[in-house]
Amino acid sequence: MDEHRKAELNQILVLFYLAYRTFTDKPDQILSKYHLQRVHHRILFFVGHFPGLTIQQLLTVLEVSKQALHRPLKQLVELGLIRYTPAIHDKRSRLLTLTDAGQALEQELSGGQRQFLDQIFRTAGEGAEEAWVHIMAALSEKRPAFHFVEDLRRNTDE
Repeated sequence: MDEHRKAELNQILVLFYLAYRTFTDKPDQILSKYHLQRVHHRILFFVGHFPGLTIQQLLTVLEVSKQALHRPLKQLVELGLIRYTPAIHDKRSRLLTLTDAGQALEQELSGGQRQFLDQIFRTAGEGAEEAWVHIMAALSEKRPAFHFVEDLRRNTDE
């Protein structure tokens, strides 16, 4: 890679890091009021997006160990934001859903992000959203959870 291309890509990396900080700044402020962290937001988002996830499925989606998930999930349950429901097909399996309070917090955290993205895509013009989704999918498909989430989404849409 020549130095000019390297410099161009470094500029893109700078923008990527700054954009991520901008994207997570407001939710981080909201989470801090509850003494929660980004992992809590991710849990609330995925449980809200795919109600009825099992703990095993959530582990797969988040790509974390049981030990890493245990404490933040327990905190969300204790705060009354997530509830466990025994699965009908297997009583050992617990399904995760957001409580009304959990739905409200997830909306507060992710709703602003959705509005922010919508505004940016509208401003960027035709084709920008499609190009961005293509880039994000290309980056995401390298993750083990990508195809699992795609399957969950397809099953939810059916």
